[in-house]
Amino acid sequence: MAKKVVTLGEIMLRLSTPDFKRFVQSDSFDVTYGGGEANVAAALCNYGLQGTFVSKVPDNAIGQAAINHLRKYGVDTQFIARGGKRLGIYFLETGASMRASQVIYDRADAAISEMEIGEFDFDKILAGADWFHTTGITPALSDKSAALTEAALKAAKAKGITTSIDLNYRKKLWSKEKAREVMTKLCENVDVCIGNEEDADTTLGFKSAGTDITKGELNLEGYKDVFKQMKDKFGFKYIASTLRESHSASDNGWSALVYDGNEFYHTKQYDVRIVDRVGSGDSFASGFIYGLVSGMAMKDAAEFGVAASAIKHTIPGDLNHATLNDVKELMKGDASGRVQR
Repeated sequence: MAKKVVTLGEIMLRLSTPDFKRFVQSDSFDVTYGGGEANVAAALCNYGLQGTFVSKVPDNAIGQAAINHLRKYGVDTQFIARGGKRLGIYFLETGASMRASQVIYDRADAAISEMEIGEFDFDKILAGADWFHTTGITPALSDKSAALTEAALKAAKAKGITTSIDLNYRKKLWSKEKAREVMTKLCENVDVCIGNEEDADTTLGFKSAGTDITKGELNLEGYKDVFKQMKDKFGFKYIASTLRESHSASDNGWSALVYDGNEFYHTKQYDVRIVDRVGSGDSFASGFIYGLVSGMAMKDAAEFGVAASAIKHTIPGDLNHATLNDVKELMKGDASGRVQR
């Protein structure tokens, strides 16, 4: 029987400008749906696992369209509550060369921000689950969302289910001070912590010395020191960070560093030409989770995650449509891009 992974979070309507246009140029938008935890659930289904997504959407055609989008990829949507005012929206302007991508959120009063703990039966939701995953975006949406996230993590831990969180700090959603207060408490119930250098600093107060994200510079020794501090404070079983060397908005170096309390491992670095980087962190998280829940060693799980997310950079939309075979071929060294016949 396939391993079951439960994720909790928001799914949003994404409106993106076509052909790298700026917002002020565009007369139309490309429409899709996505969200950190929804992206993880869909990718895991793509790899053959059972992905269950827990959320709340409005009881209207737009909410149903979001659910249908997930069902297309095999995601279990039976625990998505209906109600509330609206589905959150985000607008995306995809950058190129030295022009950065831009995101504008329109998610005030979204249905998920009004989630009540009583709407969800976590004994039923977590029955048979092997893993529970969420992100720092969900508790940022409202105090109710934060309380639900904490309740879900505690319920999973009480059942002996492995828990993970992707720190995912969004400055447009909450202050650094509020994030640290809430995330520090949540991480007390987390086994696997995923987050980049900015997230670790902003949400938990751990800074990587010698790193300047605006220059695309990395300092592995600084990361290792941060990981040790995180391990000492929270006792995480695994800590992982994607490492992005930003040469421009179009070209990045992409790798990951992982730590199990005894050993550090830095993955292979991929040089990626970016089509769409939204969801790349989610695709690493889903790949890393897939590897660990499938019994891979930490190193192999990290290599799977970084290869999967390297491929995601080449795929439009939030979701990673890479197959197991795609990822395994890239891990074996086939990055030629040749037509597969």
